[in-house]
Order: sequence, then structure tokens, then C-alpha cells
Amino acid sequence: MGANGKALVASAVVAVALYVLLWVGWMQGWVWLDRLDSAALEPAHRYGVDHPGWVTGWDLFCTVLSPGAFRIAALVLIIVALLRRRVRFAMFLVVTIELSALLTEIAKSLADRARPDTAFVDAWGTSFPSGHAVGVMVAVIALLVIALPGVDPAKRGWLIALGVAVVLLIGAGRVVLNVHHPSDVVAGWALGYAYVVACRLLLPPRPPVTRPDGTPAALDTAR
Repeated sequence: MGANGKALVASAVVAVALYVLLWVGWMQGWVWLDRLDSAALEPAHRYGVDHPGWVTGWDLFCTVLSPGAFRIAALVLIIVALLRRRVRFAMFLVVTIELSALLTEIAKSLADRARPDTAFVDAWGTSFPSGHAVGVMVAVIALLVIALPGVDPAKRGWLIALGVAVVLLIGAGRVVLNVHHPSDVVAGWALGYAYVVACRLLLPPRPPVTRPDGTPAALDTAR
């Protein structure tokens, strides 16, 4: 594993640690965590009560770019990949984007945290972690992993910036709508990131590059 691969592993470990910290904080009822959640939810709720159009706009945004929408798009890509016999691409998308739904439900069942009482819209399931945060984080990174090698290097930064913006805005939207505590969203980002990095390392969408002697090169050199 090269330097990039080791950096990815280290970042995933940090993400898992953050997720565990937030999960323990919720389970143990840490006061500081509750205060941070309330500090974001309360003003968002006050503003939303006075501006219903604001709430409607965020609800529409979170619906259009929901994990479900990404999974439908991924399903189309999976079918195309299979038709083109690009099995690795298809498997990577299935394990990352499609199976992230199962990961979310398992995590939610373990925490079983109630949603905020002030939620503006109905949302299925429990609150921790945010399913939108997990699903969108996984989908955006998975799609970037597949798309970036075929993009002009000068444009890759813009594509990455767009992906980051989508992830952050969807997370913010769930708090604006008061359907998630901020800690749910951060935990969702952490879990989603760690999961998709693990998938990237264990099931890369492209075969690893081999050296002239036939031995595999570092995983992160795959193209």
C-alpha cells in the first residue's frame, strides 16, 4: 500500500473514532453534545416557523438529492456497466451506494435515537445517524472515484468542490428542517466516509496496476 492508501486508512480510522465518540455521547447523554445540538436546532426552527417557503425549498432540495435519488442513478450506471461487462464498476457501485442503505439501517437500530420534536417534515426511521448524510457522502465519493480518472485534471478540482458542496448542503438541510440533530449529521458523514473508503480499498472499481514482473503495485496506483 502506497502513501495515498495509508493516508486513506488513517482518515477512515479518524472518521470511525468520531462516529464512536458521537454515538457514545448520545448514549451517555453528554450535556455538551445536547447543548451543541440545541444551539443549531432552535434558531433554525424559529426561522423556519416564520418562513415556510424556506422550509419548502430545503425539503425539495433534500428530496431531489436524497440517497434514494442517488441509488436510482447508481442503478442505471450499474446496468450500463454490466452491459459493457465492466463488472468491477458494477460491484463497486452496488457495495457502496446501494448497500449503504443497509449500513444506515443497522446503525440507526443500534442507536435508536428519536428525531427532534420540532421537525418540519415527516421522516421515516430514527435519527442517529442521518441517513441522508451517510447515503449522500457515500454516493458522492463513490461517483467521484469512478468519474475523476476520466476527467481533465484541470477540471477535477471543480468536480470535487461540487461534490463537497452537495454533501455539506444536504447535511445542513436536515438540520434546517429539524429532522436531525447536528450530531446525527456529523456522525452520518463520518460513518459514510469510513465505509466508502473501506470499499475503495477492499474492492477498487479498477484492477490494480501490475509491475513488469507481474507483482501488484500499490493499491492507490490503480487507474
